[in-house]
Amino acid sequence: MPRPDPFLPGFDLHDIAAGPVRIRAATGGRGPAVLLLHGHPQTHSTWRAVAPRLAEQFSVVAMDLRGYGDSDKPEGGERHVNYSKRAMAADAVAVMRSLGHETFAVVGHDRGGRVAHRLALDHPQAVTRVAVFDIAPTATMYARTDKDFATRYFWWFFLIQPAPLPERLIAADPEFFLRTHVDGQSKTPGSPSADLFAEYLRVYRDPATRHAICEDYRAAATIDLEHDAADADKRIDVPLLALWGAKGTVGRTYDVLETWRDKARDIGGRALDCGHTLQEERPDEVTSELLTFLR
Repeated sequence: MPRPDPFLPGFDLHDIAAGPVRIRAATGGRGPAVLLLHGHPQTHSTWRAVAPRLAEQFSVVAMDLRGYGDSDKPEGGERHVNYSKRAMAADAVAVMRSLGHETFAVVGHDRGGRVAHRLALDHPQAVTRVAVFDIAPTATMYARTDKDFATRYFWWFFLIQPAPLPERLIAADPEFFLRTHVDGQSKTPGSPSADLFAEYLRVYRDPATRHAICEDYRAAATIDLEHDAADADKRIDVPLLALWGAKGTVGRTYDVLETWRDKARDIGGRALDCGHTLQEERPDEVTSELLTFLR
């Protein structure tokens, strides 16, 4: 049975079958459908200051990606296929259809933005608009890697190491690793709030979560790049909004809009005065941008 979400006022929590996995999702509001996808190391709770305001005009679904939060954490499978963005995108479509939404807009931060990109390519009939937060396309970021990027985004290269190396090293002190990661990316004092960080730590203490996160990154460095190469000539046909933090690594490293110009046909966006986690650091601006874009 649905139950109230402790982080998203007015939202109900559901456990939804998406093929072989069970996905935790929060739903609220009424109107055209919008799907919110979080990144690493967050859960759907990252949208706490944005989702309720969107729900005044839209039917909002915020889900935990497979491997994250309270969604199922399957084994990675051969070549990490079960954590490919293709698999995660299929989860999202299944969840939305289960809730009665055949078409929807999708908003993704960080890892969720990569899922949103794949979702728009694999399921163009389902997606009406796409917004991505603080990312350049995965293949572009790997292709342009240099010492500065590798230093700032060290976990891209640490978490992809063969199991169980990163899993065992993080297990020595999950809270220290998580706090170091979050503090390094947020450029806004007090973000995330103490209770949000505690929620992220709750699930990060689970060894299955940590393994799944590594599998997500391993997939990004292998099978996801193969899928991207096979679809190199495909473009997102619906409008795409890119927002990024001016103080973060992505904003300092790339001309973000330029990186999306060969991936989508209709692009807009801008930087916000913050770090990586826009929806937590600048929720009012994010909400305003989304309301304008989604209308």
